[in-house]
Amino acid sequence: MDNVDLWVQQAQRGDMTAVQALYEHFVGDIFRYTYYRVSSRRDAEDLTAEVFVKMVEGLPRYRYTGAPFQAWLYRIANARVVDFHRRQRRRPEGELSENLTDTSTRPEESVQHRQELEALRNALHQLSVDEQTILILRFVENKSHQEAAEIMQKTYAGIKALQHRALKHLAAVLGSEAKVRHYIRGGRS
Repeated sequence: MDNVDLWVQQAQRGDMTAVQALYEHFVGDIFRYTYYRVSSRRDAEDLTAEVFVKMVEGLPRYRYTGAPFQAWLYRIANARVVDFHRRQRRRPEGELSENLTDTSTRPEESVQHRQELEALRNALHQLSVDEQTILILRFVENKSHQEAAEIMQKTYAGIKALQHRALKHLAAVLGSEAKVRHYIRGGRS
């Protein structure tokens, strides 16, 4: 039994230290996942908080199904993001950027990077939910094909095919395959 399984069992019995351990262990992954699916850091923070509230509410009913606990959290996160986008379609709102400028780069480079990142984020929003999820899991979260398969409850072969289709679709939306590989991997070739 690994630490996560132990924490889950303890949290289900009401151990708040175990709940805190689960939160600390997964909060970074869940935040990154939501951040790539929504338009602002503030929204991603709010959604991440909602995910962990839902986790605490759902722990008494959580049952191990063969998939890792993390897969359950990603499903909660996905549901929160879908609900968020549904609410946004009903009530569009604009927001000022909360990003601070990076003083180590020239302002024009920083602006260009933000524009490219925003273009990537907008392109991701044009993909299906499954395509968005696989790209974020694989290239932002650095999950293996097998881990992504468990989280998304798909086969290994299905995940590889989905990733291939998602990358092709993203390249078509962006207009360049080179941009996809460069930006989705965080600038690494």
